[in-house]
Amino acid sequence: MEFQPLDIIYEDSDFIAINKPCAIMVHPTKITEDKVFLMQILRDQIGQRVYPVHRLDRPTSGVLLFGKHSDAAAEISTLFRNQLVKKEYRAIVRGFMDEKGIINHPIANKKFAEAQRAVTLYKKLSEINYPAAIGPYPSARYTYLALFPQTGRRHQLRRHLSHLRHPIIGDKRYGDLKHNKYFAEQLDSPFLLLHALRMNFEISPGKTIRLEAPIQAHFSSTLDQLGLNTL
Repeated sequence: MEFQPLDIIYEDSDFIAINKPCAIMVHPTKITEDKVFLMQILRDQIGQRVYPVHRLDRPTSGVLLFGKHSDAAAEISTLFRNQLVKKEYRAIVRGFMDEKGIINHPIANKKFAEAQRAVTLYKKLSEINYPAAIGPYPSARYTYLALFPQTGRRHQLRRHLSHLRHPIIGDKRYGDLKHNKYFAEQLDSPFLLLHALRMNFEISPGKTIRLEAPIQAHFSSTLDQLGLNTL
């Protein structure tokens, strides 16, 4: 897959943020066989090293922040650890959901002996009873959600929605294979429909940085096809 120059949504002397494309890893891991990584692309694009301060999964798109030097990265990493960064996501999920709610479900991690506290708020933006027989019913229900993670566990949003039996469309690990296949083959949407839309944090007293990454074409096209788009 070829990647265009990255969409830079914020930059100053300490930080740079981009609208991360889906289907690319941020940095190498011990088990990946990928040859191209987002950090490498961004470094080459701006001509300097960057330092990651948080993560987005390979298939997730949206706001991704880096420090331009190690001190800036350490400062923001502390805010993330202390849950002082406000984040908002968008997702399309299977089924109809309540107008709003709280998902308070601990998440297990190999690094810890016990499951860790994990909390997500959600709000319904729109829903559709879509005329497609994907299983035993003559139509399929989908909901477009705003998600507000209050903690930052690995795969938190994906696991929380799967726990409620409303998996995010396109999620190959926690999702519904039949719906994923329909979206890929009939809607030309083989992607995880999860996007990091906004991020806000106070970098110093009285100074708040607000980042926003517009919904990308693959996501907005799927919203249009389903009839889920909202103003």
